[in-house]
Amino acid sequence: MAAFSLARRLRAGETVFSGWCMMGSPIVAETIAREGFPAVVLDAQHGLWDVSSLIAGIGGVHHAGAAPFVRVPLDDAALTSRALDFGAEGIIAPMINNADDARRFAAAAKYPPLGERSFGPPRATMLQGQMPPTDYLPAANDGTLTFAMIETPEALENVDAIAGTPGIDAMFIGPYDLSTSLSAGKAQDIEAPAVNAAIDKICAAAIKAGKIPGIYCRDAQRALDMAKRGFRFMTVGSDFSAVREGSAAALKMLPMKATGARDAF
Repeated sequence: MAAFSLARRLRAGETVFSGWCMMGSPIVAETIAREGFPAVVLDAQHGLWDVSSLIAGIGGVHHAGAAPFVRVPLDDAALTSRALDFGAEGIIAPMINNADDARRFAAAAKYPPLGERSFGPPRATMLQGQMPPTDYLPAANDGTLTFAMIETPEALENVDAIAGTPGIDAMFIGPYDLSTSLSAGKAQDIEAPAVNAAIDKICAAAIKAGKIPGIYCRDAQRALDMAKRGFRFMTVGSDFSAVREGSAAALKMLPMKATGARDAF
């Protein structure tokens, strides 16, 4: 796989659909990548990933021909930098609420002059191509993508300032947290009028600033709907949902007693 291919595809105007993995299993992430997703997000915020599994998962996704992304925990500059050193080609950072948050995120993810990331990417360069540091620094700054998550009313108010922050490449919507926060915790309705208006506002702000609009989608149909609304990076479901839904579909076809045992044939 060519290094930084996803950044080139997105900047060329392509629409990209990504897998999403929470199980903390490198082989599951690699399997999803081998099915043809051009990117796979390893969710280290709410998922079960630790550092060892992230290292293996990033490598497995890359070798399967997809771009590995990592969603880091809240305000975790250390893991942002480490995940990029492990070979991640994108970082999704939660709860970016204002321009100061965006600047701190960019500082951890980008090398000078865009940020303050320190240099030490031996694993990343194994995956992304050995090159002199003077060549790798600008290549990594351009090729590793920063996705700022917009999930709160404060972030919505500051969306233009966040989108305009140097070093931020994309805006990414977490619709469930956004709907929860917009309703003050009273609902989690991602189809509510206020949520739909916020989604369109965030997408428009990203496009206006020349940034990539992205969003988490619960299933493939919603991902297609969001693409029609202007989004260009959509994650589709999760490994947990794929396993649950696949198991449920199989069980519906099997004769089962109330005890869960199969009927005798």
